[in-house]
Amino acid sequence: MLERLKSALGPETPPLAGFLVVVIVAFAALTPTFLTQANLSSMAFQMPVLGLLTLAMLVPILSGGLNLAIIYTANISGLALAWTLIQFGGPEAGMGAFILGSGFALLVGAASGALMGLVIAYIGAHPILVSLAMMIFLRGLGEFLTRGGDISGFPPFMNTLGHGLILGIPVPMILFLLAALAWHTMLKRTPHGFSVYMIGSNIRAAEYSGLHTKRTLTLIYTISGLICAVAGIVMAARFNSVRVGHGEALLLVTVLACFLGGVDPFGGFGRVLPVVLALMILQALSSGLNLIGANQHLSTAVWGLFLIAVMALRFLGTRWRTRRKRST
Repeated sequence: MLERLKSALGPETPPLAGFLVVVIVAFAALTPTFLTQANLSSMAFQMPVLGLLTLAMLVPILSGGLNLAIIYTANISGLALAWTLIQFGGPEAGMGAFILGSGFALLVGAASGALMGLVIAYIGAHPILVSLAMMIFLRGLGEFLTRGGDISGFPPFMNTLGHGLILGIPVPMILFLLAALAWHTMLKRTPHGFSVYMIGSNIRAAEYSGLHTKRTLTLIYTISGLICAVAGIVMAARFNSVRVGHGEALLLVTVLACFLGGVDPFGGFGRVLPVVLALMILQALSSGLNLIGANQHLSTAVWGLFLIAVMALRFLGTRWRTRRKRST
């Protein structure tokens, strides 16, 4: 049991947890409103969308790839939900219409991811180029369908999904935690998770060992698109509207959260729990800087500095371990 816990936590978790404590203590000292229930609740409502999108980015990175289309996959999935609700009366639509629309949104997200996965797996195109092409296509399609505007006017019961509480915990946070648990289980307990790590470590070796790498790659991007659709549904409920550009600034932040959480940018190594802690750190920094009156763009600058610092520290740590092995 102890060994399983250590494996789940990994060596990245203790320093990240310590850094999270430092950030919380620092902002609590700078502003008395940081640890208030209102601010903590606000943070808990804001983080899940970024968290879901980060999970959508995590598995492609673990496989040695990247999914640049996560934001627009989420938005086009949200448009699929919105279109369905409008067909059934918009604000007057019932729960059946929402369930049907959510299913349509999940199908659109999964199909977008599957198309990328098929091209990457069977044609051999680079994931960056394929996902960039999909990003451009989905953005153009979304702009065409909405004429650059918003779609709003959803049933009132959707407010519960975006702003509701269950036992004092925000509903979006519950969805994110369930998704994170599912991701941890998938990566650590299933043959698909084993294949993801093998492909990220060495795809040729994975092929020679008998793994169906093409099927795994297709499934990786299909699941990534599926969780993007969940994020799109949550965004529609949070903002009570859908727009193609919602969440554009979050794309690079998802990559930062993965790298800050110890995920190898070249694939093959990474855990879910450290990434969740990295998300909490980024959210705490964003909220803390906002409370002390810092410019909104300063958060982005701080996140960028974090990414540089993480890469530098990882490089120095690797060199130190290499020298230590040589000396022994």
